[in-house]
Amino acid sequence: MPHLTREDVLKAVGQADDVTIARIIASGATVTELAEAQAWLANDEPLMNAGKPLATGRARELVDILSELEAAEEEEPGGPAPPSVPQE
Repeated sequence: MPHLTREDVLKAVGQADDVTIARIIASGATVTELAEAQAWLANDEPLMNAGKPLATGRARELVDILSELEAAEEEEPGGPAPPSVPQE
């Protein structure tokens, strides 16, 4: 299966900075591994209850990267602040 492209990553995760996109692509993961990582992040309990082993290898690396991305998005309070205009 071919490795991820920038377009694959953007389709899967939506908005992401260039560094995060590059890290995901550099992992050497496939589209299937990215989907597996997203499934673990979305809700790991059903996967564990079904007896699926925890993500390993490239899928685990993607879980870590995507977790960092989610954490960064949660810290941003509604986007960038508007520019300040000096008052006279």
